[in-house]
Amino acid sequence: MDHTLFEYMVLGAVLLLAIIIDMGAFSRKGHAMTLKSALYQSIFWVGLALAYWIFVWYEDGVRYATKYISAYLMEKSLSIDNIFVFIIIFNYFKIKSVDKNRALLVGVLMAIILRIIFIALGVEIINRFHWIMYIFGAFLLYTGFKLFVQKDDHQLDLDKNKLFKWANRVLPITYKDSNGKYFTKIKGKTYLTTLSIVVLVIAVTDLVFAVDSIPTVVSLVRDSAGVPFSDTDIMIIYSSNIFAILGLRSLFFLLQGAADKFDFLQQGIAVVLIFIGFKMLVEYFDIHIPIGISLAVIVASVGLSIVMSLFYDKRKGRIVPDEHLLNADEDAGTGAGN
Repeated sequence: MDHTLFEYMVLGAVLLLAIIIDMGAFSRKGHAMTLKSALYQSIFWVGLALAYWIFVWYEDGVRYATKYISAYLMEKSLSIDNIFVFIIIFNYFKIKSVDKNRALLVGVLMAIILRIIFIALGVEIINRFHWIMYIFGAFLLYTGFKLFVQKDDHQLDLDKNKLFKWANRVLPITYKDSNGKYFTKIKGKTYLTTLSIVVLVIAVTDLVFAVDSIPTVVSLVRDSAGVPFSDTDIMIIYSSNIFAILGLRSLFFLLQGAADKFDFLQQGIAVVLIFIGFKMLVEYFDIHIPIGISLAVIVASVGLSIVMSLFYDKRKGRIVPDEHLLNADEDAGTGAGN
């Protein structure tokens, strides 16, 4: 059997098993996810991603394993940023805590499908027109600088959103209490409920985030400009994206009560985007930055931003006392259990 085909079969089998576990054991209808459950599930998803990392290391060696863990950590960092927007979406539509779990489950599954399509198109375009990576590099530089200086990037005005306005005009939607249902009948006519719209908005929002994340991951995995992706490279891109998205739902419930504590995460991600954009552009001069350096930049930037967020209050301009952190943890537990 072809080696890469075997790896894809393993990835497919793990993904199928993960979805079955997620839809069965982890997603009981009518039950809100508690903080304790979110913690256990987050450990499970991270453990599964690390197990696959070991598999890649065993099958393909340290270079591809380093590519995988770099891409996974990058995607995981960006997925934390997604959570801020998901909180806004749920608050806007006034979704009950008991319905958030199932809505995120379906939204994440849709996001995985859209990501697979998006990655396939992106890789094919880059293989055919490798110069487009320089455009992506310039775009990431611009996005990174803008994100670094922007005071609040987590804003979502759905009333002015063109896609949302189009959906309201074209699709049959009712904003009555959905009672956990995605469809309902009113006078014999089938309507989409608020929960259905939330799922669609979550999936599309993730795809918008993918405009930044996929070029970033592609740059981390690719060996050099003008060289087509190997089959293993493409497998690394798919797997790192999928494993990062799979843990997004439990991460949401784990962090929703403390989302506003990550004051500096935006700047940490911005630094990584700027670095990756620079990495893409210097390849024009035949300068290739090793994957080990890229991994170090990701870990240092995101890690430092999280540490600063935990121990320094940006609004008060001082170090946060230990008891403040304990109170934040208690608030997170209360919010997740409602």
